[in-house]
This record gives sequence, C-alpha cells and structure tokens, in this order.
Amino acid sequence: MINFNLASYKITRGMTYIELIVVLGIFSTMLSIAMFNHNKFQDKVAIKALANEIALKIVEAQKSSINGKWNSAATSDWKPSYGVYFTSNSTKFIYFADLNSSNTCSDPGCASFTLGGEVLDVISMTRGNSISVSGLEVTGTGCPATVTNLTVVFRRPDSSALIASSPSCTISQAIVNIVSPSGLSAKIKFYPSGRVQIN
Repeated sequence: MINFNLASYKITRGMTYIELIVVLGIFSTMLSIAMFNHNKFQDKVAIKALANEIALKIVEAQKSSINGKWNSAATSDWKPSYGVYFTSNSTKFIYFADLNSSNTCSDPGCASFTLGGEVLDVISMTRGNSISVSGLEVTGTGCPATVTNLTVVFRRPDSSALIASSPSCTISQAIVNIVSPSGLSAKIKFYPSGRVQIN
C-alpha cells in the first residue's frame, strides 16, 4: 500500500506563475509610486535648502558688517558694509562688500555676475531653481508691486538693513520668491529691522 502525505507536499511546494506575476505587479506599482514621490520630495528639499542659503547669506552680510570684517580693497575711512544683490528672473545672486557706501551693488561685476571689485561671491542656484520673473516684491511708500532688482545692505555699527530697489522707493518689507521647475516655491522675507523670515 502506498501512503501519500499531502500536508508535506503543500509545505514544500513553490509559487505558481500567477502568484509570482501578482507579487511583481504589486512591487512595481509600489516602486513607481515611491519613485514619483521621491522626486517631489527632493524638489521640496532643494527649494527649502536654497531658501535657507539665501537667508544665511543675508545673515552673513549682517554679521560681517556688525563684526567689522575688513576688506583689503577698502579705503581707510570705510565703515564695513556688506550686502546681497538680487535680480528678477535669474538663477544667481551676489554677496558683496559695499566699498563706496552707495547702499547698493554698484560695481560693474554686479550686472554681469562676475567676481572682483565689490563682488565677493556669485551664488548659482542649482536643479533649475530660480528667482521668478515677478519674484522680487516690495511693500512700502511709493513702491510698485514688483521690482527688477533688490539690494539689502548692512553697515557697521547698525544691525538694521538698508533695502534698495529699482525703481527706488521707501521699503518696509521685501520678498524674494524662488521657484523650482516643478512649480514648488519658497519666499524669503526681510525687513528694515534686519529680521529675515522663510515661508
């Protein structure tokens, strides 16, 4: 007599083709969802990191001026003044020393984004991020809604910001809007008091 043990047969049996196809289908669906969300997450992280970098450059300008950081190209009567210069629809911004005390980046290198003179650093935005076309907003007396360029300068010994724009007006708040290629955005707000805020 032949004795079949059905219980041991079921335990050692492998997966069928249908089970394998179902498992692979579920796995590939989950992987595609994760990859889609990963790119969105990376864009969100990149735009936040850029907003932080811009805010830190503004704070660096404030600290450099308050601490009296000397620039070798300055005259002996120069009061340490540092700032950040932005233009709309751009992928770069400038960190500069205001050597002629004009409260703006007046060096020819500012317009062309080249190092030298007042221009200490040209920061390029990566991953296709940029300041939007209408990305420089100002609030204040006689100010248009958006401006073409914006400068924030700090001069020793004062910690308050000197904010200038083109066209010129009396500014009570300035906003730099940055955008990613996927449409994500962040705002960096700064005030004459020297306060910087990221939204």
